[in-house]
Amino acid sequence: MADKYDVVVIGAGPAGYVAAIRAAQLGLKTACVEKWINKQNKPALGGTCLNVGCIPSKALLESTELYHNAQHNFADLGINVGSLDVDVPKMIARKDKIVSELTGGIEMLFKANGIDWLKGSGKLLANKQVEVTAHDGSVSTVGADNVIMASGSVPIELKATPLEGDKVVDSSGALDWQAIPGTVCVIGAGIIGLELGSVWRRLGSEVVLLEALDTFLPMVDHQIAKVAARTFAKQGLDIRLNTRVMGSKVTGDKVTVTYQDKDGEHEMVVDKLIVAVGRRAATEGVIAAESQVSVDERGLIHVNEKCETNVPGVYAIGDAVRGPMLAHKGSEEGVMVAEIIAGHHAQLNYDIMPNVIYTHPEVAWVGKTEEELKEEGIDYQAGAFPFAASGRAKARGDTDGQVKILRDKKTDRMLGAHIIGPSASELLGQSVLAMEFDGTIEDIAMTIHAHPTLSEAMHEAALSADGRAIHIANKKAR
Repeated sequence: MADKYDVVVIGAGPAGYVAAIRAAQLGLKTACVEKWINKQNKPALGGTCLNVGCIPSKALLESTELYHNAQHNFADLGINVGSLDVDVPKMIARKDKIVSELTGGIEMLFKANGIDWLKGSGKLLANKQVEVTAHDGSVSTVGADNVIMASGSVPIELKATPLEGDKVVDSSGALDWQAIPGTVCVIGAGIIGLELGSVWRRLGSEVVLLEALDTFLPMVDHQIAKVAARTFAKQGLDIRLNTRVMGSKVTGDKVTVTYQDKDGEHEMVVDKLIVAVGRRAATEGVIAAESQVSVDERGLIHVNEKCETNVPGVYAIGDAVRGPMLAHKGSEEGVMVAEIIAGHHAQLNYDIMPNVIYTHPEVAWVGKTEEELKEEGIDYQAGAFPFAASGRAKARGDTDGQVKILRDKKTDRMLGAHIIGPSASELLGQSVLAMEFDGTIEDIAMTIHAHPTLSEAMHEAALSADGRAIHIANKKAR
């Protein structure tokens, strides 16, 4: 291990490990400090996303969707499977195996790129010195010409509902239950709450989601959010808006949840309680006062559009800074900062940031919503196409949802795309690419899409924006 590096990265989540790899690729002597200890009590790379977030949750979503389809949808396809049995411990073990393979893969990439992994907690001191507290308690210090802060985020805890064993858990705890609870209450009906609620609902739990806001998925285009609310209700997710949780109490093997809505105060007794009210920046304890790095009251590190802090040579990326807490946002910031440090020109277009909710159907969007365009006074036109009219969706037996795109009436540029339906996360990539290249709706309309595919829904939505859709009736055919 060297005493001085070109780059030291604090944190090895999707932002930090990508920044370290790109910096090393560019010829910079790089070290990465990471403290994570996995379920096997071993140091691990990958941060929240790979260990207890994006990857394990998607593994369980995939397993439970297949189980749900076998139970409820296979018969319609002519497949009779008889009685089904769920082996939850095996399902969890599969999830853990995927996590282990991916985190181990990052360790191999670190070795291949000559990155020093400093195992322990990192703390930024003055003059770009980084203090490393190893897992055995020993302390060392390394210097760097550049430091990248990528300390990530942690689940927000509620004082009224303290975590308790496997009864009251955060998003991480909800990924490790070894048996199917009869009843589950989820505090928060946002992305994390919906995904975790979907996992356990598909396995047979009765799931209630309590949301303090009076609007469901306010960040999503309202038309798409309404479709999502109806679809999730059909699946048995009991979503209650404008409902504030007052407290929880564990008694024996049950949890009593006290909440308040427009009708007053109520109690609910459930087997498990998931606290999924969002995440906060994990910057406490990783920035010494003498470093002089500016942090706001929420713990977010102040940065400019190039992720530079107020201290020259110190950068911050990912969940530790402004913007949505998305793994891909952090990764792209990591690449950008590494390129800048190496003397290259690099930038990131924050206006074209894809978002996905991995429920079924998936919800995915990029760009402006109709509500935002109206508020900004932009003259726009919407085009939409339902998956119920898609030949491929019908063949799959998966027809809930639609594609909706928004275009500027004057320039025909795509302003936003909003999808709820099968493989929405994959379909969205076409729109992100089109917007990144200032593409127009006509560009998509003129692009030949293979038939039969789900992507044809995007093609038809583009035609619909101009009144030319083929497979649905147009309001104004041209």
